[in-house]
Amino acid sequence: MIISASRRTDIPAFYAPWLERRLEDGFVLVRNPRNPAQVRRISLVPADVDCLVFWTKDARPLFGLLDRLDGAGYPYYFQWTVTPYGSGLEPGIAPKEEILAAFRALAGRLGSHRVVWRYDPVIVSEEYPAERHREEFARMCRFLEGSTERCVLSFVDIYRKNRGRGFREASPEIMHGLVRSFAGSAAGRGISLHTCCEAEDFSGEGVPRGACIDRTLAERLAGHPLDVGKDRNQRLLCGCAASADIGAYDTCPAGCLYCYAVRDHRTAAANRARHDPASPFLVPW
Repeated sequence: MIISASRRTDIPAFYAPWLERRLEDGFVLVRNPRNPAQVRRISLVPADVDCLVFWTKDARPLFGLLDRLDGAGYPYYFQWTVTPYGSGLEPGIAPKEEILAAFRALAGRLGSHRVVWRYDPVIVSEEYPAERHREEFARMCRFLEGSTERCVLSFVDIYRKNRGRGFREASPEIMHGLVRSFAGSAAGRGISLHTCCEAEDFSGEGVPRGACIDRTLAERLAGHPLDVGKDRNQRLLCGCAASADIGAYDTCPAGCLYCYAVRDHRTAAANRARHDPASPFLVPW
């Protein structure tokens, strides 16, 4: 089984002690987001875990757990989001120069193939026009050269949870122009570019649709073929392999204005306050 930790919240940044306890106990309890009374017990015993996939904007709190993960023999990799946004859009995220340095340090330990860079979501606005994105992306490519093999990008989508926050979806012309520029910057630094759940076809720019929960990479790390298909619980355009997500919605306190996984930041703060690192649930009932 592939474990996703997590699309729903930033476990490495905010819940690393809880994850450490869950690994010690060998299981986690997860509620069905659509039916909270339905609880699933997910084994975290190394023999049952084909691969751990960590999603984060700041993996540093998890660095102290890496020796334990390695010693237990868990295959794992990181999806690490680094964007150019400041505190206006990402109020709970550390300065980007710190984040980029930590990214590079992690890649130096694990290998560049095990730290996937996410430039996600791309928000085109007055503060972040297309030209600024071109410049910032190229700058990050220069800094991360040799520290990642892949970059995953997507453009902001408007959901119920992030509606009314001043975002608008970019036009196809702007998207294609940016992807063309990004692809050139990435290729020049040895980084392959892929999209995530984009309806727009960017194959003309040489950019294929990707899979964040990547079966090929998971098999490479596990050292054997995996009996896993496409994740039918994700959006139609999602190319991810099936996984068990151990996070919970409305629990990330980072405060990112574009987040689809948090209804409102007051709810996330309240759930964070209820969190018990010793509980098998991320947030007790």
